[in-house]
Amino acid sequence: MKIFLDTANRELIKKWLPTGLIDGITTNPSHLSKEGSDVKQVISDICAMVPGPISVEVVEKTPEAVYAQAKHITTFGEQVVVKIPCASQYFPVIHKLVQEGVSINVTLVFTPLQALMVAKLGVMLISPFVGRWDDIGVDGFTLLEETVNIKNLYDFDAEILAASVRSPLQWQKIAQLGVDAVTVPPAVFEQAINHPLTEKGMAIFDADWNKLGVNGSL
Repeated sequence: MKIFLDTANRELIKKWLPTGLIDGITTNPSHLSKEGSDVKQVISDICAMVPGPISVEVVEKTPEAVYAQAKHITTFGEQVVVKIPCASQYFPVIHKLVQEGVSINVTLVFTPLQALMVAKLGVMLISPFVGRWDDIGVDGFTLLEETVNIKNLYDFDAEILAASVRSPLQWQKIAQLGVDAVTVPPAVFEQAINHPLTEKGMAIFDADWNKLGVNGSL
């Protein structure tokens, strides 16, 4: 499973990138709005830091403006993936961009049939929002499993990128479904990579070793 960090915070990216676990970054307008007014500099900085895919979302609304902005977003770097919402008015735009070789991440996907349709367009990533399904009392994991099954049944090239992950437990359940990738907030990533019993065990081992009085030498 590929692991993407869901943030535009450069300090958090710098913190976790050296682990070797981060395959890419996903941003959205909400993330970028928290990083100051110079959005172009933020995106450029992230592109300089991260060699893997970096999703940057369009904010224009008309299909014509979305197309133009998508083309502009690609100029930030070869690894940039353009995020476009799964709305019917943007399907012709997505189709055209894919034909032109632009990598697309279709976001705000909420049904397996939506995922099927955008997969047919040849996009790079499909982002179902698991947490937001659960927020409205819908079993997000069942819908995600159905999405993965459809993708595998028809052997689509598009990868399923599970998004809106609220906890390590959600992430674990997602991993068991055979999803291609997941994007997680830094807080969830930190919760998952650390465990209190690991810390406790290390403290016990250190205490026992220090009783020897050999200053860490072997």
